[in-house]
Amino acid sequence: MFIKDFISLFYPIYCLACGKNLVKNEECICTHCLVSLPKINFYSNENPLMDKFIGRVYIEAAIASYYFKKGSTMQHLMHQLKYKGQKNIGEYLGLLMGIDIMEDDTLKSIDLILPIPLHPNKIKKRGYNQSEIIAKGVQKATKKPLNTHSLVRHIETDTQTKRSHYNRWENIHNVFKVIDPKPLEGKHILLVDDVITTGSTLEAATHTLLAVPNTKVSIACLAFATF
Repeated sequence: MFIKDFISLFYPIYCLACGKNLVKNEECICTHCLVSLPKINFYSNENPLMDKFIGRVYIEAAIASYYFKKGSTMQHLMHQLKYKGQKNIGEYLGLLMGIDIMEDDTLKSIDLILPIPLHPNKIKKRGYNQSEIIAKGVQKATKKPLNTHSLVRHIETDTQTKRSHYNRWENIHNVFKVIDPKPLEGKHILLVDDVITTGSTLEAATHTLLAVPNTKVSIACLAFATF
């Protein structure tokens, strides 16, 4: 700890939201920015996030940590996570979300954690899957197993930005495949993603997972887009 503090005198660690120096016990986001993030106060099975999936696919429960708005600090942090290599943002916020998950009666009954997969070409280009990074944070808090191999994205799709809900569904509905169903059978799966907008990606992945015998699916996202 002394060495870390000494090094920080010469190589300051900055808040990835506001750019100010972090102080002792702060991790990647300063306390001021963290408490300023637009926290969502709905959990489990009665909330607007659940309403997105009514009539589309059945999920057990859902949680999102923060609202996501254009030009917001949350959008800036997600950009840092996805495109600037700042993986510590995802793991740290995933850890905080995992703590909330363990306080929810339905969500804490999950058996394993499964991140939304990226296509191998996207992994090669970006170097990592941001949803997997978030899931690792959730795993630290919940102590539930993390499965990163059973569900794959076997078809590469173009960006979902500016697509209508129907076009997003057409773009995504057949891209996922379960290649190792045995670890999923009879399990309550927590499906983890970064930002939910229309929910088409999560909907498609959930349909694929529910084809495995006796599975149940809940959803956890760091951010819930309001546009």
